[in-house]
Amino acid sequence: MTDFPADGFALFPDRSVVALRVNGELKDLATIVTADDAVEPVTIDSTDGLSILRHSTAHVLAQAVQRVKPQTNLGIGPPVTDGFYYDFQVDEPFTPDDLKVIKKEMERIVRENQRFVRRVVTDDEARAELADEPFKLELIGLKGGSAEAAEGASVEVGAGELTIYDNVTRDGETAWKDLCRGPHVPGTRLIGNGWDLTRIAGAYWRGSEKNPQLQRIYGTAWPTKDELRAYQHRLEEAAKRDHRKLGKELDLFSFPDEIGPGLSVFHPKGGIIRYEIERYMRERLLASGYEVVNTPHITKGDLFMTSGHLQWYADGMYPPMVLDEVVDADGHVSREGQEYYLKPMNCPFHNLIFRSRGRSYRELPLRLSEFGSVYRYEKSGTLSGLTRVRGMTQDDTHIYVTAEQVKGELTHSLDFVLQTLRDYGLNDFYLELSTKEDGNPKFIGDDALWAEATETLREVAEASGLELVPDPGGAAFYGPKISVQARDAIGRTWQMSTIQLDFNQPERFELEYTGPDGEKHRPVMIHRALFGSVERFFAILLEHYAGAFPVWLAPVQVVAVPVAAEYGDYLQGIVADLKTAGVRAEADHSDDRMQKKIRTHTTQKVPLMLIAGEQDRSNGTVSFRFRDGTQLNGIPVDQAVARITGAIAARTLVNTAEDLA
Repeated sequence: MTDFPADGFALFPDRSVVALRVNGELKDLATIVTADDAVEPVTIDSTDGLSILRHSTAHVLAQAVQRVKPQTNLGIGPPVTDGFYYDFQVDEPFTPDDLKVIKKEMERIVRENQRFVRRVVTDDEARAELADEPFKLELIGLKGGSAEAAEGASVEVGAGELTIYDNVTRDGETAWKDLCRGPHVPGTRLIGNGWDLTRIAGAYWRGSEKNPQLQRIYGTAWPTKDELRAYQHRLEEAAKRDHRKLGKELDLFSFPDEIGPGLSVFHPKGGIIRYEIERYMRERLLASGYEVVNTPHITKGDLFMTSGHLQWYADGMYPPMVLDEVVDADGHVSREGQEYYLKPMNCPFHNLIFRSRGRSYRELPLRLSEFGSVYRYEKSGTLSGLTRVRGMTQDDTHIYVTAEQVKGELTHSLDFVLQTLRDYGLNDFYLELSTKEDGNPKFIGDDALWAEATETLREVAEASGLELVPDPGGAAFYGPKISVQARDAIGRTWQMSTIQLDFNQPERFELEYTGPDGEKHRPVMIHRALFGSVERFFAILLEHYAGAFPVWLAPVQVVAVPVAAEYGDYLQGIVADLKTAGVRAEADHSDDRMQKKIRTHTTQKVPLMLIAGEQDRSNGTVSFRFRDGTQLNGIPVDQAVARITGAIAARTLVNTAEDLA
């Protein structure tokens, strides 16, 4: 039995425990607690434990850098997904050789088993101790407003007291210190050998191009060496599946410099995949009671003022175009021009469609759907292939319902989303509930409506039976949302579909319908995007399948390869039958040898190859060759066509002979 007061070491002697959660707050293991405190152990392999491990490793990195390069100034060093980074101001950019030296120094610090010791300081004390660290001094001045400080700065300053962590040696000497909120693992030895430095990048201080550019070192940290190796293996697999690499190898899309950053063009093979993705989605929409609309790419700025986007989203919009200005011969403006914007969102346009005439409760739910092109001015440094672009097409749906219909329609939308994603081959999901942050002016509208909307979304999410993960502060400015998180073939998580409740847009646009009582009522609005954007969904599917798409999505579904040129006409007739049946088929009549043709089309990830020689021609059969090299021989032509069209209709992933059996 433990005597109180006690610290975490006494309460939890298990070495896997690296921190405490005391009354809901993360604390160091050295924290003294009483019998009245609610105390939970935080293990190193938990989500919080991994973040603590990674942040502690970031401190070791920063200490090592300042040992190797003493004149280095420190930025910030937060944990991030699967790792950490630290920003530095150095005279010369880091090189790969520098990383080798820094890693050796980090290994020494880990072996030294320095203790992480928390110390509360005043602002003035912190300024005195960190007088040579200009970026730290700037953060101290922003204490209490961490949202304004920099991405990741909340690990150093924020609400509450200011703290410094000392790295203390076995002799009791302070070897190094850093401004930090903590917590940390008890000592550097617990960091072990499950870490590595991964890459170097440039990063502007506080994320602004107006500020100095710093050098950022990224790393990763895991509880064990085996977990590190498993992560590195996942990275290798992810590199093979990188949609940018596959897009070039398979001739699917490109980003011409002549057009501009973040603006893609789809080549014929990529275009047909995209067409199939959109075609099936449209079929699902029409079959599920959605109505198709279409809206322009630009609009007067007043529309986005009404919606609130100009007030809360202007930084993400392209600058305005001033049009329709009239100037007389003397240069005087006789009519002021209008500001037009490229649209970043489709929802204001759909609100205008709803408002275009009187609406009755009998029309609700009204589901308006559009594959609408939108444009967002993302910073060039954040652009990433098709997953982060400036021009995109959203499968955007806005549903207008009565208050009584909200829960049922949310359930309908979530069921629609999950089933459709399964049809595309994604089957492993969990849900995330994004809510508002109290006191943050970004979120508009009545608190009671926010609370009602949040609870309704929670009930619908829990009823799905899927795991529900909270995302505090992650809501859109106008309402909370559920997002479907999907795991791909190698276990990575992608945010997919979002379903958002919005009480504010109907109010801002004065949307009304006539109820059964003859009175005017305000509808509730649901925003639903299944893909997020077609471009991003394309990239996710490309990486999920590593370019080896199911037959229905494959740009070329069948290639016929004759054993010799004399069998080309026979196979050409089969190709003609397949094309008549709607199959994307072609025959390879090139002068290459058969084996080279097979290698070429295997590299291009064609799902089905048809091969024919004398025996097949004589018997009216054909032989299949599959992506894995297996074959099915002597299949009658009519059966072969039926199997192919059946695989397309069933949206089957065919990689082996068994998949088509």
